[in-house]
Amino acid sequence: MKIRHYTDVALEDVTREGFDGVKARYVITDKEGAPHFSMRVFEFEPGGHTSLHQHPEEHEMFIVEGELTAVNDQGVESALKPGHTLFIPPNEQHQLKNQSGRTAKIICLIPLLNS
Repeated sequence: MKIRHYTDVALEDVTREGFDGVKARYVITDKEGAPHFSMRVFEFEPGGHTSLHQHPEEHEMFIVEGELTAVNDQGVESALKPGHTLFIPPNEQHQLKNQSGRTAKIICLIPLLNS
């Protein structure tokens, strides 16, 4: 068993193309011995966003703090507030953006496809 506070993990800038004002803490990964899933805590600064992107792994998300807008592959926007969950199937285009004036935080789980 491994226990630690999420803030004990370094907050890193996410440097993917099209991402701006997004940081992550990679709190549980294969480095901690988790062979099947990765847990990350993302922070979106006011105005922060991801690109409209897709990838082969599904995403499970939980909105912890603040407000985000989720955009799907058809451009439909959905407001997300604390307590909302979001499931993104594999290969579905999606974007998250923080259009509010305060930081938003989410917990995001993904399977490790090579496990």
